[in-house]
Amino acid sequence: MKYPLEFTKASGAGNDFVIIDDMSGVLQIDKSRLAVALCSRHFGIGADGLLVIERSNRADFVMSYYNADGSYGGMCANGGRCAARFAFVKHIAGPEPSFEALDHIYRAEVTDDTVRLHMKDPTGLRTNIRLQFGNTLFVGTAINTGSPHVVFLSDDIQSLDVARFGPLIRYSKEFAPDGTNVNFARRTADNEIELRTYERGVEAETLACGTGSVASALVSHLLHGINSPIMVRVQSGEILRVHFNHVDNTLTKIVLEGSAHILFKGQVEYDSTSNSISR
Repeated sequence: MKYPLEFTKASGAGNDFVIIDDMSGVLQIDKSRLAVALCSRHFGIGADGLLVIERSNRADFVMSYYNADGSYGGMCANGGRCAARFAFVKHIAGPEPSFEALDHIYRAEVTDDTVRLHMKDPTGLRTNIRLQFGNTLFVGTAINTGSPHVVFLSDDIQSLDVARFGPLIRYSKEFAPDGTNVNFARRTADNEIELRTYERGVEAETLACGTGSVASALVSHLLHGINSPIMVRVQSGEILRVHFNHVDNTLTKIVLEGSAHILFKGQVEYDSTSNSISR
């Protein structure tokens, strides 16, 4: 069957998303397959993921996130910031929206230039994870900031072959069966790091990753003593700011702040039989 679909394209510091408004609840389509069609860089609109905005009984809306490969994602922080911007622009919510994602209600603050997102406290901290690939040894720290991440701190990340090592680490037995997102971070100033992220579900390096920025900032704080707020320079060249408190060995009150913009909107026709789109 063919369905006309209105969509919005948005970007959070270079992390790009297709957003579908299903507050009416009438979209009876396999959203995993839809994500593959819409997010295709060559045959679709092109995006790192699909955000579906749905009605909630506990918050302003539900944000359901699907990776570009169709898998149902964990929390996507840049996606959440874009969803907050979208909900404000569409009058679904005010400038301080709340939304459901997985098992948590998130709060955001929308301004003219930025969106601040209040994150869950991290879980699953594991240090000194050692992975050997040929002559290359990686020593990292795992942490879950809404999605699972492993962070490797290095003095040189720009010459690193992320396309090669990203999937090797993402699919390694250490993180089986679900895999992990992979981050390579370098301290560049007293309170600044630069970051490259290989994202699970996108299966490529992305221009930005929100939960990866939070994970890398927190690990940089724990291992290098960098204090809040930490500026994270992502591959798009933009800066994401990570705010947090560290009290009694607990990392809490985590906020991710940065740009989140609506790029354009349009309409496509989705063919569910061929899982393709056309204008």
